[in-house]
Amino acid sequence: MKFYKPLLILLILLQGIISWSQVNHATDNYLQISPRIGYDFPSYHNNTPYIDYNGGLEAGISVDYYWNWIGVGIDVDYIKNSPETTYPTDGLIDFDGSAFNSFNVTEDGITRLFYGIGPNFQYRNANRNFSAEFNSRVGLASIKGGRVSHEGSTANSTDVPLNFHAGYDVGSALTFKLQTRLTYFFNSSWGIHAGAYYMRHLNVTESVESGISTGYHEFNDDQGALFLTQRSYRQREEPCDCDISSVGAFAGVTFKLNKHDKEECQVCDKYNLTVIARDKFTKELLADTEVVLKDTEGNIVQTGTSNSYGAVVFNDIKKDDYTIEGKLYDVNLEGTTAVKNEFKANETLQKEIVYSDLNFILKGNAVVCNTTTALDGVSVILNNLTDAEQKNTITNIQGEFIFNVKQKATYSLRGKKANYFSQTETISTENYDRSTTLFVKLEVCLEEADCGKAIALKNILYDLDKYYIRADAEPELNRLVQFMKDNPDIHIEISSHTDSRGSNAYNKTLSQNRASAARDYIASQGIDANRVVGIGYGETRLLNRCADGIECSAAEHQINRRTEMKVICPE
Repeated sequence: MKFYKPLLILLILLQGIISWSQVNHATDNYLQISPRIGYDFPSYHNNTPYIDYNGGLEAGISVDYYWNWIGVGIDVDYIKNSPETTYPTDGLIDFDGSAFNSFNVTEDGITRLFYGIGPNFQYRNANRNFSAEFNSRVGLASIKGGRVSHEGSTANSTDVPLNFHAGYDVGSALTFKLQTRLTYFFNSSWGIHAGAYYMRHLNVTESVESGISTGYHEFNDDQGALFLTQRSYRQREEPCDCDISSVGAFAGVTFKLNKHDKEECQVCDKYNLTVIARDKFTKELLADTEVVLKDTEGNIVQTGTSNSYGAVVFNDIKKDDYTIEGKLYDVNLEGTTAVKNEFKANETLQKEIVYSDLNFILKGNAVVCNTTTALDGVSVILNNLTDAEQKNTITNIQGEFIFNVKQKATYSLRGKKANYFSQTETISTENYDRSTTLFVKLEVCLEEADCGKAIALKNILYDLDKYYIRADAEPELNRLVQFMKDNPDIHIEISSHTDSRGSNAYNKTLSQNRASAARDYIASQGIDANRVVGIGYGETRLLNRCADGIECSAAEHQINRRTEMKVICPE
């Protein structure tokens, strides 16, 4: 029969649902009522070539009772369709040669009323706020209306029948229906749903009027002119027992009536759970902790992130047994459990998970030097100088970064960002006590190295009248070496400056020797010497008033004794 394909689909779906039911399903029983409204798209298999059937309103209601994942339901559907004659009339000419000048059309709407019963199958998630259903129904339908009459008149004739169908007047057509429905519940009492269906009415007998079930007048098409063929009215006296099918989509509201047995009901009352994340040693409340609530089978029920008070609140949960897990910056916390008998109706159960890792958490910020401007997208490199271990991370939009750092270790930290010259910070966790401190805070600054902009290098000191590189100057020069490795396409100028004491010629020579020494040191660390220019400016570029003949303090003269770096602008 023509409906074997939908039945095959039904059998496949039934097999899938039965297999699923062996694994996971909800456990409470309830009644639900689901009124709906939608749109129906019909197919009338009645061999009427010049009649189309348009879609229309579908309104209905389902009443379902569920035991766990399986149930039974009753559906009532009211459907309205509209037939439309498509018989061509432009240029239509009667067989006597006279043109049709008027037409009389009757198109009665069709109503279908279906009553059906059948099994239900559903999936409900752990929170019981979502369900996916598959329903099948078998029942009877009344199908009324659909009479179409299309007549034409010429100057020589009146009421020539062109197209006709007697419609339907059936009170009990055997019908089956397949339906899927998705429902979201806002609480334990009601929700909204949407779905789709396939419906088929079997062997629907057409009406007969004046001995005719359906008919139409044949015509010939001659270059756009349509000529009726004399005595060529094709009609069918015997009514067709033909199927009618349709598909549709709908949406509506679902009301759930739970069984209020206090021994069994687990969703009638509201149960709340608050989870606190705390450090084991400092007792500090931990914000930004990822908390996961799982059922006894390991399925995730809810997740959350702790607020500034270290708390995550799970509201309106089922009274059940749970495991509670947490993670802070990729470090697992000591979890805990919540058991069913600890929950009290309309009260909040409180549980605590503990951060027991012995390491520190380094929370840093990357900023532009001498400002509070945060730098995002900075690659931050952390080197453990004790164990020769390196870690990397990227700053977020607030310039923040996180590392887990060990006790009794020394670290160096720097940033890497194109055209930025980073500080290198050193920090030793030996200076911190884990029993009183979890978070170690640090700020690293980066200075934008625009071409032609001079950047002072700190701690580049020389002995009196000497120009060799002292050991205490090497860390700052190494920072410059790293900058050049991070930016392999740039060239720099190293400049040395003196104060005004001493002759111009002497200061010029001394500063040049010192600049050359710095250049040679950088080249010795693997940087191409052609990328570095060393220039001694002597006392020609003083930063203050302390020129020849002006009395200044030692501190004022110190300002002018400096070593600077700048990126050489490309030509």
